[in-house]
Amino acid sequence: MNTEEYLALDFKDNMVLDPANRREFLKRLGGGIFIFVTLGDWTMAQEAARQRGGRGTPSDFNAFLRIGEDGRVTCFTGKIEMGQGPITSLPQMLAEELEVPLDSVDIVMGDTDRCPWDMGTFGSMTTRSFGPALLAAAAEARTVLMELAAEALQVPQEWLVAKDGVVFDGRNKDLRRTYGELAKGKKIERHLQGKPSLKDVAKYSVVGKPLGRRDGRDKVTGKAQYAGDVREPGMLYAKLLRAPAHGAKLKNVDTAPAKAIAGVQVVQDGNLVAVLHELPDVAELALAKVKAEFDLPATGVDDKTIFDHLLKTNPQGRAVAEGGDLAEGRKLASKTFEQTYLNSYVAHAAMETHSALAKVEGDKATIWASTQNPFGAQNEIVQAIGLPAQNVRVITPFVGGGFGGKTRNTQAVEAARLSKAVGKPVQVVWSRAEEFFYDTFRPAAIVKISSGIDDTGKVVLWDYDVLYAGERGAAQYYAIPNHRTTARPSGWQGPPGSHPFATGAWRAPGNNTNTFARESQIDIMAAGAGMDPVEFRLKNLSDPRMIRVLKAAAERFGWTPATAPSKRGYGVACGMDAGTWVAMIIEAEVDAKKGTVQVKRVVCAQDMGLVVNPEGAKMQVEGCATMGMGYALTEEVHFKDGRVLDTNFDTYELPRFSWVPKLETVLIDAKDSPSQGGGEPAIILMGAVIANAIYDRTGARLFQLPMTPERILAAMRKA
Repeated sequence: MNTEEYLALDFKDNMVLDPANRREFLKRLGGGIFIFVTLGDWTMAQEAARQRGGRGTPSDFNAFLRIGEDGRVTCFTGKIEMGQGPITSLPQMLAEELEVPLDSVDIVMGDTDRCPWDMGTFGSMTTRSFGPALLAAAAEARTVLMELAAEALQVPQEWLVAKDGVVFDGRNKDLRRTYGELAKGKKIERHLQGKPSLKDVAKYSVVGKPLGRRDGRDKVTGKAQYAGDVREPGMLYAKLLRAPAHGAKLKNVDTAPAKAIAGVQVVQDGNLVAVLHELPDVAELALAKVKAEFDLPATGVDDKTIFDHLLKTNPQGRAVAEGGDLAEGRKLASKTFEQTYLNSYVAHAAMETHSALAKVEGDKATIWASTQNPFGAQNEIVQAIGLPAQNVRVITPFVGGGFGGKTRNTQAVEAARLSKAVGKPVQVVWSRAEEFFYDTFRPAAIVKISSGIDDTGKVVLWDYDVLYAGERGAAQYYAIPNHRTTARPSGWQGPPGSHPFATGAWRAPGNNTNTFARESQIDIMAAGAGMDPVEFRLKNLSDPRMIRVLKAAAERFGWTPATAPSKRGYGVACGMDAGTWVAMIIEAEVDAKKGTVQVKRVVCAQDMGLVVNPEGAKMQVEGCATMGMGYALTEEVHFKDGRVLDTNFDTYELPRFSWVPKLETVLIDAKDSPSQGGGEPAIILMGAVIANAIYDRTGARLFQLPMTPERILAAMRKA
C-alpha cells in the first residue's frame, strides 16, 4: 500500500492497539503474519507512557510489521515524515533484516489507530531508538517464517535460506516457499525465546546504499498530501479570534456583525471565539467583522531588554558536568578569558503552518493533523473534548517541517472543539501571522564562560554557566582537567514568567546556543595562545572520534595552519549531538561596508555510526548547514509588551537560495558502531563556525546571535 492509497482508506473504520482489542485489530487487518517483539529501551519507554496514562502498547511487543498474502510487507510506525527521511530509511532497515526486496516494503506512519504508540518524532531519535526495535522485529519475522517453511517443506530449519521474500532449501532451491505463501490465510502471533539473531552488518546490501527519497517525486510535483489538503464532505473552514498580545485578556466581544453574513456560524466557548463558513475567504471576512476588546499587558520587556530580564529571574540550576578544581585551574592559567554570549528568540518558520481537520461524529473523532507527536495530539484532544482515547484517531499525513514546533497541537485541539460544537468537519489552518504568534520560540539565552590556558596552550580552566538554553550540548568534551558546567534552569523553558511567550524545542534544542558559545570561546583561546585553531583543538582533544572528524574535515577542506585572524575568512567548529560527532570548516566573505556575510564553502565531517542511507544523511547535513545560516545571521523575533512584531517573512528573514554555498559532506565509515541521529548535528555548528570565520576575516568577534549586519559593523568598529 502506498501513501496515497493509505490516505484514501475509510477512516471511519477505527482500530486500536489496546490489549483487549488486539484480536479485533488482527481480524480487521486481514490475512497475514504479525510479529510482536519485546526490546529493552523501546519497551521501557512505552511502558512508562502507559503508566503515565497513555495508550502505550503492552510490553510483550513494541515494533510491528505485517506480511500480506501477496508477499508485500508493511511497516507500521508512530514516527512521522516531515522531511527527515524515515519514509525511505526505515523500509531500508526492514528490508535488510527481513530479507525482502526494498520495493516490496510499504510504510504507514503516524496513525494512532494503526501504529504502535510512539513518544514523537524529535531529537534525531527515529533511527537510533525505533530502528533497533524494527530490526529486531524483522529478524523475528524472518526466523518465524523459516520455522513455518521448515514445517511446510519438512526439512530441518538449518538447511533453509531466506532471500528476496523466499525461503528455500540451500541444497535444493526447488524446495521453496514465498513469504506470501507462508502467510496466506494465517494470523500468527509468535514469540521467540530470547533475542532474535541479527544479520551481520558486513553482509548488508540494502542498508548503507545511497537512495533518493521515495516521497521526493510526490512532493516536488504537488501530489503529496498535507493536513491542509485533506477535504471532507460538508467541512467548514474556521477563523479564530486572536489576542493582539501574549498575556492579553478578552474583556468583551460582539459577534453579531459576523452572524449577519449568510452561512456563517459562530462558536463562542470561553476564550475560544471562532467564525466558520464553507468558504475560507468568507470566514476570514466574517472574522474581520467581530468586535473585541482586550486588556493589554504592560510588561516593559522587549527584544532589547530581555537579557536583563532573564538575568533578574536568576533561576536555580545544577552542575551537569564537573571535574578537578576550579581554583587550581585559575592558578595554573597564564591567561584567562571571560566572555558572555547571547542568543535572541528564534521562530521555527516551517513552510507549512499548523494545520488540522477534525471530524467529530457522536462519540468518535478523527483528526488529520500536522504534528510531530500523533499520540500526544490524541491525548490533548481527549482532554479537550472528553472522548475516550480509543475513540479518538489522529492521522498524520506528510508534515511540511516541524523543527520541534509541531510537538504542540493547539490547532488540532481547536479543530476538534469546533467540530464537536457544530457537528461538522472543521479545518483550522493557521495564517503566517498566527504561526509567528502562537508557535513556540527557541528561547533567548545567556552563556557566561570563564576559561584559561597555560603557557603550552593547554586549557586548564573551564567554568561554564548557561541560562535558559538547557544542558543539551553544554558539557564540553575537551580534555580539561579543571572544569564545571552549570545549567540554569536544568531545562530550557524556565520558571513561569521568565519568558514573555511560550518557548520550546528548536532543532537540536539548546545545542545551537551552547556550541556557539563553547566553540567561539575555544577560538578566542586559540588566538590568545597564538595557535592555529585546528591545531589548538587537536592539542586539547582526547576523544578519538572527535579527533577523527576534525582531521577528516581539515583534510577535505585542504586546511593549512595559520593563526587567526589570518584574513582568509576560515572558520572551524566541532560538536556532538544525538550521539553523533561532527566537525565543520567554512570559508566566508564579509562585506566591510554593508556588514553582510556570504558563506562560500562548507565542509562537514560527521561520524554517525552505521549510515542507513548515505544520500539521506548527506541531504540532512546540507539542510542543517543551509537552515543554520538563518539563526546565525538574520533570524530574530522582535517583540514588545507581549506583542510579536514579526508576522511574516518581510521582517523575519530566512536563508535564500543566493546564500547557499558549496556544500561538501564527509560521512565517516563507522559500520561497527550503532546508527545515531543525523537530522540535527550539523546545524549546531553554524553559529560558531560563521562567528569564527568573521573573526578570521576581519578581527571582529561577535557575541550575540543572530550576527546581523548592524552587529557585525559595530563589532568591526570596535575591533
